[in-house]
Amino acid sequence: MRFKITLVLLLALFVILPCSLLAQTKTTWRTATAAELSAALPARAPVERERIETEMRTASGIINSQGKIIAGVVLITAGYSAEGKYSHYLLVQSPIRFQNVSLSPGAYAVGWTRKDDALSVSFYDAATGAERGSAIAPHLAQGTRVESFRIWPPSEHTFVQIGRFALPYTLID
Repeated sequence: MRFKITLVLLLALFVILPCSLLAQTKTTWRTATAAELSAALPARAPVERERIETEMRTASGIINSQGKIIAGVVLITAGYSAEGKYSHYLLVQSPIRFQNVSLSPGAYAVGWTRKDDALSVSFYDAATGAERGSAIAPHLAQGTRVESFRIWPPSEHTFVQIGRFALPYTLID
């Protein structure tokens, strides 16, 4: 009898333990390293019919525990048809939402225009140039360091910083 009880308890443990471990698995995000950014982002970003050089020293991104990356870099657009429309290249390997704009995995060109004390940030499909939507990036609080481009990990902030402006995001898992 004692053997049967022990056997049932062990069997229950082997069934419940893996389920509880799976339930506890949570995707964690951290800042991507320079090597991870270099491996993910192109030196020349394919935007519509152009291959625009990127400024890799401005590259920024986040990576999750499954190796999915969300990263971006400033485009050097001087002399290209994209000048004035696009300023950044964004690679998305895990779905993300910027206010009312949801981006599925893919490559996007990002542009912005100044609106009073905010930026209007527009997202375009990098391959076709089709607009995906726009969102408003309000001015950051005083005392915040200015960054040309930075994607903050959700453990620190949940926004993408462009200069003195912060574009809030939500990760869709």
